[in-house]
Amino acid sequence: MKMLEGKVAVITGAARGIGKEIALKFASEGADIAFTDLVIDENGKKTEEEIAAYGVKVKGYASNAADFAATEEVVKQIKDDFGRIDILVNNAGITKDGLMLRMTEQQWDAVIAVNLKSAFNYIHAVLPIMMRQKSGSIINMASVVGVHGNAGQSNYAASKAGLIALAKSIAQEVGSRGIRANAIAPGFIETAMTAALPDEVRAEWCQKIPLRRGGKVEDIANVATFLASDMSGYVTGQVIQVDGGMNM
Repeated sequence: MKMLEGKVAVITGAARGIGKEIALKFASEGADIAFTDLVIDENGKKTEEEIAAYGVKVKGYASNAADFAATEEVVKQIKDDFGRIDILVNNAGITKDGLMLRMTEQQWDAVIAVNLKSAFNYIHAVLPIMMRQKSGSIINMASVVGVHGNAGQSNYAASKAGLIALAKSIAQEVGSRGIRANAIAPGFIETAMTAALPDEVRAEWCQKIPLRRGGKVEDIANVATFLASDMSGYVTGQVIQVDGGMNM
């Protein structure tokens, strides 16, 4: 039997990138997939097709994760369409970097809204469903930056630290109802964004990592699958750093 057979996963910001990789991995392990993104364009439709190839039920939903009312509505629709919600991955995120002295209020507010408030929105919406089921796994996609900070990313770091504390708090609140909450803190991951960095910058990063390489999106998806599955049934309130040992 596959690890996530019979489970329904909701993944935010999953039309592309790490969210998409998690959705594909979950589908390969038998989970039905409801994913959201700001818009479901050609990329979103392609993601739907790739997930459907695993023989699971899938639907992409256009929704602004930072909008409380829109989130309540889309979660209601997902529940109607899929019948249950077993897994929530709060993956929606943006960056608007800048040193504090130059950071605008808009840059701060936008990052906190998309990265942190969206997780509140989705957890608030799915908890009643999971509580009735007496089971569920909530996974917040944080970052090593949320653990040790990073110059020029105070808004991003604050949002990711918030996701870690949020997971720990939810774990304490609803553990007695059979619901677990954890956070994943990726380090330097090989994505289209990091591929655009100069070779010398990438090499400098890798020298700081004990495994001497960047991580792959599959590394994140594998840990997410573990946390979503019953194999991690006694794991809650934890932050797992997937960083090659960079932040020990």
